Amino acid sequence: MSNSQKSLADKLKGGKPVVTSWIMMSSPGIAEQIGRSGYEAVTLDLQHGQMGLAEAREGIAALTLAGSHPIVRMGVGDLTNASRYLDLGAQAVIAPMINSAIDAKAFADAAKYPPVGERSWGPLRAAQLAGLAPNDYLAQANSETLALAMIETRPALDELDDILAVEGIDGVFVGPSDLSLALSSGAELNPASPDTLEAASRVVKAAKKAGKFAGIFCMTPEDVLAAKAQGFVLMAYGIDMVLVADSVRVALDACGES
Repeated sequence: MSNSQKSLADKLKGGKPVVTSWIMMSSPGIAEQIGRSGYEAVTLDLQHGQMGLAEAREGIAALTLAGSHPIVRMGVGDLTNASRYLDLGAQAVIAPMINSAIDAKAFADAAKYPPVGERSWGPLRAAQLAGLAPNDYLAQANSETLALAMIETRPALDELDDILAVEGIDGVFVGPSDLSLALSSGAELNPASPDTLEAASRVVKAAKKAGKFAGIFCMTPEDVLAAKAQGFVLMAYGIDMVLVADSVRVALDACGES
């Protein structure tokens, strides 16, 4: 929400593809360095990652000051903290396991101010990081802070159109790993399975039809390119733990230490 650059909301709603890194380690410094190294957006994973609220607070600030859009993937059903991440300056919150329109409405209520939702007032840090007076923050918060519902189960696919119809849900985000488990009834973890790919295609088409946008977690650079071609606009690729390990191997190989 900086006045000096186009917001994440403007980019995604306008159809500009954005690739986000995915942070699982607990160090805000790692998140900052990855943002400074070129990632347009960086997602702090508080569902499966090692971060807590304190690390997320510092990570959001560090990413904002580094010029990278901070996103938070919250824990399952963590509605108590959904607005808190936004209060700390997150520009988008991704909610996992949104399985129904009822789930989506509860999430939107936590993430959006009246008349759209029921978000409680208190974004002093967010306004400060955005360089906005409180009233100016309020005027644009509902449009400039994003609520993304994860689609990763059979019930979510069944209620996809109803989830997308909920006011305050800005877009959806496909979790292909959990989706592959759900579609195979736990038989395989295969984000690239035909059933998973077909479901992902269905999600992005439904989002476009609803006038909203879709994101997806990608396993390879080729997946990112394929997702862009399908119409996804937020692609997660590059887990911090993997990026660090790969960089170490490259450095050691260059030193003849492989």
